[in-house]
Amino acid sequence: MYERVSGVADMKTGADRVLPTYAETERLYLRAYKAGDGPMYYAAGMRNQDHLAEFESDNVLMHLKDKDHAETVVRELGADWMAGNCFFIGIFEKGSDQWCGQVYVEPTNWESLEFTIGFVADVRYQGKGYVSEAVNGVLEMLFEDLNAYLVRSECSHRNVRSRRLLERCGFRWEGYIQKDGKNSDRSINRDCLYVLSQKEYLNR
Repeated sequence: MYERVSGVADMKTGADRVLPTYAETERLYLRAYKAGDGPMYYAAGMRNQDHLAEFESDNVLMHLKDKDHAETVVRELGADWMAGNCFFIGIFEKGSDQWCGQVYVEPTNWESLEFTIGFVADVRYQGKGYVSEAVNGVLEMLFEDLNAYLVRSECSHRNVRSRRLLERCGFRWEGYIQKDGKNSDRSINRDCLYVLSQKEYLNR
């Protein structure tokens, strides 16, 4: 279970179209990025270059030029959050306040209340169950605060850690999505599609 602390209503419709900006789980707190996070975010990006290279080459963390650029990025992410465009959620360890990873949520379709979720772990905290805990907290926000109908996630078929995490969180394997090009070993480049419906979430 997570504890919601704050949220903002969408001003166009009056409905809740943004996630709470701060929440807590047993060992973590989850929050939106804010002004002043640039140096921390840049350090996280630099620290995880090798760790994220294989499966997260397009991640924003991989393309931070310097601390000033990272500060601009976190402010833009905060603006996107308030507009309901997408939600980059920082995962922080209680007590140490250390960045442990990130969960990404994109509203795939506001009309049908479908969302896409992704995640990364900091190399220092991989294997501690922190990202699973954070994803479960975010799922609770999506299904209970935003009344999501369906949450989906994609990951490389070779990314065993992410596949197992999704399965632990209740996601169902839906099938393969073939991507353009081939991997360096000439194997077909494809992603696995996982889904979790509101009914499946409530019956977990």
